[in-house]
Amino acid sequence: MQPFQSVTGVAVPLLQHDINTDQIAPVPTQRSLKPDYRELFFHRARRGPDDALDPAHVLNQPQYANPSILVTGRNFGCGSSREGAVWTMMAVGITCIIARGIADLYRENCLLNGVLPIELPDDVAAVFERRVLDAKGAQPFTVDLRAKIISGPGGPETPFQISDADRMRLLEGLDDIGMSLKHQNEIAAWEQKMRATSPWLQRAERTAAKEPGR
Repeated sequence: MQPFQSVTGVAVPLLQHDINTDQIAPVPTQRSLKPDYRELFFHRARRGPDDALDPAHVLNQPQYANPSILVTGRNFGCGSSREGAVWTMMAVGITCIIARGIADLYRENCLLNGVLPIELPDDVAAVFERRVLDAKGAQPFTVDLRAKIISGPGGPETPFQISDADRMRLLEGLDDIGMSLKHQNEIAAWEQKMRATSPWLQRAERTAAKEPGR
């Protein structure tokens, strides 16, 4: 997983609530073993009845052709735990989502893939959304995870909250295995203690490993 420290780029305003993972990455278009995740990104929402791109949809407007930050509403990423709904974001260059609320499973999938999920209170979000709308994709915003601030045109820096564990995971680019390995000394000490205090567990493990089919 690539470490995340900061991102500077276009913020695209998709100001809707309850956007689900099937809207972000529709299942019927994922039948290929190696789908084009950039093409999959909001595939149905961005098209009209004739399947042609709808020029009125914000994601099809030229100033938002290469976004880095997605700004959206409450309960973003609800629905299934579809990890492809995060991969589509990454495929178009989005590495940060700023929302009024993000569904728990989607938030975890973001963290596991190096995408920064930020939740802002409604009053703070309303002010920031207006700044993004006013910028119209012409001026970049910067999200700095190290300082935990969002900066850009139209106003002062906007601080955001993230747990220390999630911040460290992203800054260091750690997946679940990487997070576990940060405690390898404690794990080794525990295993050594168990070998000394509960040696029968070691014999049970060796016996189980020798059984047919294991």
